[in-house]
Amino acid sequence: IEGRIELIQAKRGAWSGAFGGQVMTRDFDVVGEEKFLPKSSTEQAGLFTVQQFDFGAVKAEIGGRVEKTSARAYADADIGNPDLRRRFTALSGAAGASVAVADGWRAGVNLTHSERAPTVEELYANGPHGGTESFEVGLPGARLERSNGAELTLNGKGPGYSVELSGYYNRFANFLYQRPTANIEDGLPVYAMAQGRATLYGFEAQAQVDIARVGAGTVSVDGVADYTRATVRGFGPAPLIPPLRVLGGIGYDDDAVNARVEVEHVTAQDRVAPLETRTPGFTMVNASLAWKVGGAGAPLSLRLSANNIFDVEARRAASLLKDYAPLAGRDIRVGAAVQF
Repeated sequence: IEGRIELIQAKRGAWSGAFGGQVMTRDFDVVGEEKFLPKSSTEQAGLFTVQQFDFGAVKAEIGGRVEKTSARAYADADIGNPDLRRRFTALSGAAGASVAVADGWRAGVNLTHSERAPTVEELYANGPHGGTESFEVGLPGARLERSNGAELTLNGKGPGYSVELSGYYNRFANFLYQRPTANIEDGLPVYAMAQGRATLYGFEAQAQVDIARVGAGTVSVDGVADYTRATVRGFGPAPLIPPLRVLGGIGYDDDAVNARVEVEHVTAQDRVAPLETRTPGFTMVNASLAWKVGGAGAPLSLRLSANNIFDVEARRAASLLKDYAPLAGRDIRVGAAVQF
């Protein structure tokens, strides 16, 4: 059960904002042979605010959140844990500003302090988890995960184009991660939660450009690239970190037809945690075609999509299942929708 209330402030000149609260209760009970977690409950309540200032060339934003969490696991002889309860108070805040550097272009900086309470799974897991093909072991004494970060951004848009670039750096205290071990339980590899100091940095980039007008539609090309590098002090590379990914596509769009072909290339992930297997790179091609029969506003639309056209073997480095289950092979679908 979750509830949220948000109050929007009346705008006063350059100043606007909002504040509110959020509550959540969650009861979770796993039954059967793959019981990896005792019956548990989570209660969470938070208060937050975001304040914005728009001076035209300069824009600024500041926000904060306080959150109280109670995470309880009930005594369960099946997986050998007593009645346990942890309480946390997390304080998070962020501030950022951007400035116009040219017509349609803005450069900005964001600073953040974030705190996160561990989940009941991270705290109390102790058993075989069929969904991840692993034996998961929690860390009952886990502390609040804390991070301080900075991000630089550059955004631009104009007639027929848009560009978004960002680079980020985060330092963590009590970084929570799932550490592979050399142990086997119930025929499954054991992954144990651990905490340590860590650094994460990387970048994200995306762009879209219209290159031609064909009939009533527009042909455009777009691209996305992202990369993360994560290191845990005294341990090595953090596990389950995706490598460099680049995706590019070309599409045509008008009132009745939308067509797109895209190519995604993911590099090999050789920078892996101790006992973690490397992940080979792959290149995947997808295509789609959607047609509104009768033109814009018509109730009937048809769609044809083809994913992984060349049926390549692809595995995601961020998945615990990467050694057991690759992504889907060639997948061709035909669909129809009627809007009333």
